[in-house]
Amino acid sequence: MGPMMRCLLLSFLLLLSGLVQAGEVLRVLAWPGYADADLVRQFEARHRVRVDVITVDSDDELWRRMRANEGRDIDVFAVNTAELQRYINEGIALALDPARIPRIQFQQPAFRDAAAIPGLTRGGRVYGVPYAHASMGLIYNRKLVSTPPDSINALWDPRYRGQVLAFDGSSHNFSLAAMALGKPPFKLAAGDWRPVLEKLIGLRRNVLTFYAQPEEAVELFRSNAVALVFANYGSQQVRALEDAGADIAYVIPREGALAWLDCWVINSASLRRKLAEAWIDFSLEAPMSRALTERHGLANTLDPDKGEPGGGLIWLQPVEDVERRTRLWEKIRAGDRLERF
Repeated sequence: MGPMMRCLLLSFLLLLSGLVQAGEVLRVLAWPGYADADLVRQFEARHRVRVDVITVDSDDELWRRMRANEGRDIDVFAVNTAELQRYINEGIALALDPARIPRIQFQQPAFRDAAAIPGLTRGGRVYGVPYAHASMGLIYNRKLVSTPPDSINALWDPRYRGQVLAFDGSSHNFSLAAMALGKPPFKLAAGDWRPVLEKLIGLRRNVLTFYAQPEEAVELFRSNAVALVFANYGSQQVRALEDAGADIAYVIPREGALAWLDCWVINSASLRRKLAEAWIDFSLEAPMSRALTERHGLANTLDPDKGEPGGGLIWLQPVEDVERRTRLWEKIRAGDRLERF
């Protein structure tokens, strides 16, 4: 190859490199099933960008990622309304202009009224756009459980020792244990902590293990004699287990079931606000929102909610001390004795 040709080739490669580097990349932090690859490709083609989707499996992981240095590279993330206020406190969540996300108008009325949704606003400003929701009831194995469980306390039943799958999440588990004891799930009083800790230590001793992702729960169910599952992902887990051929059913216990509402939030550090707004608007188009329901069994915000069996949903609220719950949960998971807390 002659000098002229090498020069031309080098110039071409430098130009190509510049074009690649100049292309925008939208970074999305979300939960499993929120951004399927084929739908992401449609957004990429429409906006001539690349989308990097990173998934998380707990509120604790989401919080750690967004507070770490890597969090500054995230443009838009999905978080439940009970957690959103601490992102606002830390200056991570950006106040939104709903007019820049026009497809909000196609959501069900209950999701368009941001002021009526606890945790979604601050000082009259909106910080999130509702996207998906589900209850967290109990899944039971028809082959191992003859009578449908009617109480959260079934998770502690010694008959099912080593046959229970629980979720590896600090805040939800404290709320769950509080409900099992008849205490307020989101605002533990000073005298509530010890009995709730004892209850959670009892749960640790009764479970087979704690899972993180819905797919992980399916694999554990298929490879072990699992009687009960605390369904952190709700109907999404029911769909996944049914698709795997499991003979299961889903119930809302008499104490009620925790329920979550996840919203899209724009990172205040994002340099791609307009693209992030376009992503949220795209997620409210029928194909993407309804994929939550049709593919993953989650409820979306476009279609009327068909309700949950038995009713009795307890929507998540901000808790009294997230950091304390997280710290104590790590000790429980590690097997520490109560006197060492």
